[in-house]
Amino acid sequence: MSHYFLNDSELDHELKTYETKIKDLSFKFHTDRGVFSKDGLDFGTRVLLETIELDAKHQTIIDMGCGYGPIGLYLAKKYPDKHVYLYDVNERAIDLAHSNQKENKIENVTIGLSNLFSDVQIKSDVVVTNPPIRAGKQTVFKLYEDAYTNLNEGGLLFAVIQKKQGAPSSVAHLEQIYHNCTVLEKKKGYWILFAQK
Repeated sequence: MSHYFLNDSELDHELKTYETKIKDLSFKFHTDRGVFSKDGLDFGTRVLLETIELDAKHQTIIDMGCGYGPIGLYLAKKYPDKHVYLYDVNERAIDLAHSNQKENKIENVTIGLSNLFSDVQIKSDVVVTNPPIRAGKQTVFKLYEDAYTNLNEGGLLFAVIQKKQGAPSSVAHLEQIYHNCTVLEKKKGYWILFAQK
């Protein structure tokens, strides 16, 4: 079993394409074996995207653990005046994100390889993530901590996590780091978490 947060050069390909609508925006996504949610848009990601609303003052967004790009590309299409940075540790996912950027004709993005925030050179107004739960709680918590460091003052963090996969402990950890955490939405066991720096 190959995990989507690792690079596996031996993994064969199983290219797929699917079309989906998120709110009133249509997308066509290319996916492959070895990336998260390759058969269609993950329900938690959908709930996250349907919940996020951003103001004009939020100009830069980081999609951390972007996979093949649905979160970052949706936000870039919804907010063409903002710039979205998509990062993932998975090289195959990054290749697919580039392909999906072209497929959906989205210009206001930068896509790059990074193990969490290790190669992120910018500070942003917003960090959005569907964190890599299978990488372990330590990794997820490090993502929250690094997000705090990489956010501008007043910056926002949005995350989606299932209750059974540790949403309550994520809330507690975010409250420690950000001194606040709100559950914006609960749907079918998925919690949308929000914290502000």
